[in-house]
Amino acid sequence: MTPELIVECASVTAIAILVVALLLTVYRAVIGPTLPDRIIALDMLVGIVIGFIAVIALRTGYTLYIDIAIALGLVGFLATVAFARFILARGYVGEGEEVQAGPPVSTAAPTKGTSKAAAKTKTGKSGKSLGKEAK
Repeated sequence: MTPELIVECASVTAIAILVVALLLTVYRAVIGPTLPDRIIALDMLVGIVIGFIAVIALRTGYTLYIDIAIALGLVGFLATVAFARFILARGYVGEGEEVQAGPPVSTAAPTKGTSKAAAKTKTGKSGKSLGKEAK
């Protein structure tokens, strides 16, 4: 077997695998069912397209395609981060799941007769006060 024949067989096999992955990922992007599923599918599509570009670069020997794949990877990453921030800002993930944007808010408010130092005492796992002031 010559090296050219091995590269040819490997590239045809890689393209076949990438086509199957592309079809399955497009199915997930269209069907969903939730917005995060679609966003992950779009991120996966970017990875599959990068795979196609890499196989084409190997077959043609034109190395500029690798630079294009790197740029596409960076843009795909930024798009995924932007979508994730959109989901967090929206506060809704999917089927009845809600996400809190920002740090958790304490529901225990000091009552009218307590001092600030008493309100800042640490509690243990059992919920009992440890008696130490939080610093």
